[in-house]
Amino acid sequence: MTEDPLRYDRLDYTPYPKSVTLARRRAQRLLTEWGHPELAPDTALLVSELGANAVLHGCLRDRFFRVELALTEHAVRVGVSDPRGELLPRPRSAAPDEMFGRGLLIVGAVAHRWGVTELTVGKLVWCELDLVRLPLRNREPRPAAKLAS
Repeated sequence: MTEDPLRYDRLDYTPYPKSVTLARRRAQRLLTEWGHPELAPDTALLVSELGANAVLHGCLRDRFFRVELALTEHAVRVGVSDPRGELLPRPRSAAPDEMFGRGLLIVGAVAHRWGVTELTVGKLVWCELDLVRLPLRNREPRPAAKLAS
């Protein structure tokens, strides 16, 4: 996203599952306050999926994960960063009986774009929702995310 944000929020969370719930609720509340209640459920879902991945795969003892939300004129951007830059996420096919493994598939289905940015320490996994959304049947298929440097 190259646009300057109209609204921005950033908060660090402890790497516990309860933090994912807190981040999801905060995202939903903020999108509603920012005048886009129609995007609040999808934004909350994206924060939840990326936050859960950070807690499960990206956090180290005594290191936080960060959730950033930015609203621009054209999109909402969700960013979740964690300290484990050596573990870059990639979608995979989960077996029907597996409990985990579908988070990035959900992100890819809900968000208009997503990707990973490698940081000096850690990584940032981001996704965007356009403010004007087409009905699902009118959307073009989204290409797989690529790593951004």
